[in-house]
Amino acid sequence: MHSKKELEEVHQRILPYIHKTPVLHSSLLNEISGTDLFFKCENFQRMGAFKMRGATNAILQLPKEQQQKGVVTHSSGNFAQALSLAAKSIGIPAYIVMPSSAPQVKKNAVKTYGGIITECPPTLEDRKENAQRIMQETGASFLHPSNDTNVILGQGTAAIELLQEYPDLEVIVTPVGGGGLVAGTALAAHFFGKNCKTIGAEPFEADDAYRSLQSGKIETNKTTNTIGDGLKTQLGDKNFPIIQQYVSEIIRVEENEIIEALRIIWERMKIVVEPSSATALAAVLREKEKFRNKKVGIIISGGNVDLSQLLF
Repeated sequence: MHSKKELEEVHQRILPYIHKTPVLHSSLLNEISGTDLFFKCENFQRMGAFKMRGATNAILQLPKEQQQKGVVTHSSGNFAQALSLAAKSIGIPAYIVMPSSAPQVKKNAVKTYGGIITECPPTLEDRKENAQRIMQETGASFLHPSNDTNVILGQGTAAIELLQEYPDLEVIVTPVGGGGLVAGTALAAHFFGKNCKTIGAEPFEADDAYRSLQSGKIETNKTTNTIGDGLKTQLGDKNFPIIQQYVSEIIRVEENEIIEALRIIWERMKIVVEPSSATALAAVLREKEKFRNKKVGIIISGGNVDLSQLLF
């Protein structure tokens, strides 16, 4: 099982490669929500999202000779960018399998960070086959965006920093996609908080994690018609047991609530965040009574917005 010491070591390991992101407050948002909110702004992280943390830790945990052969993943999202930049920072190649349907802006970002892109048809089978082939040809190590223990522990370091600054938080809320962030956060809250609970926020349109906690097994989404494009993936066998043990509950939110929370953050806090990030605030606003007068941490997961697709 995991320990406080293990998480501390992870944090120390990745510190030279990441930004220690700021924590913002808004008295207006405190008024609107009836609670005391502390926003950990991972939209200011290198490459614009918390995933830099897990990617860096996972690479650094590979044996040196394996590191040199590079790393491979399949992702069209933030992990593709995170792994590319983390690999570049450490000085090794990153092979990224991306679906042909991925937005050009994401492909450009991966290239900017030095990732070597292989495009494939947008099915999971094609992604896996291509990743497998690259591993055989190059000897690169496969790293999963969310279902990898070293990735999960790396993602938890955002909450560690938040609790170092505000040790008396009563709850931390994070979005739930593949489950890496909420699982890492829950471990950090357990070991570094004082009775600090972790609550996940998830769209009704992609509520696989909510249903998984109800049924006790990993559920899938039939449709994922949500603007939270980072939240469409499902939980994995590495993070699900952690979520079952350490996450108090998952609150589901409607699409209009995500857009409203997104607008409030942009308008009132003057920061660029992606729709997936706004689900955490949306959950607090939806269940105001649950959070009333508490000290609540919110992990703003990222700020990688396609500006040609703005929602307002």
